[in-house]
Amino acid sequence: MIENRAEQKEALEALVGFNVRLIKNMKLIVKELTEERKEDTDAFLNDIVQALNWEIQVVNGTMELLNEDKSRIDKEAFNARIAALSEAIGAKDDARMAEQFTKVIPVFEGLEKAAEEVIGKA
Repeated sequence: MIENRAEQKEALEALVGFNVRLIKNMKLIVKELTEERKEDTDAFLNDIVQALNWEIQVVNGTMELLNEDKSRIDKEAFNARIAALSEAIGAKDDARMAEQFTKVIPVFEGLEKAAEEVIGKA
């Protein structure tokens, strides 16, 4: 967990800037997985997974701040969506991955709104 409140806020600020690109890339990977894979789809997917993992670490380190004065992120629901996506990726099933990414995108859109609210940008 990120110890200091100022560090947590700083991490959430970084997450907000990063999250916009991540959501855009998740929408693109859904298209590639459902319509037509490209030569670099696997590498693109790997990059997205690394970005997701970074954001998950930030969420885990800032959950206390995110939910400080009200519940903004339901940790169990968040973790359930991530676990389902992880299983689909592990199965290397394009249709399942696309479906789970589609379900994860709104979670990360909500995370962005929660982070913005906490850091005072909303």
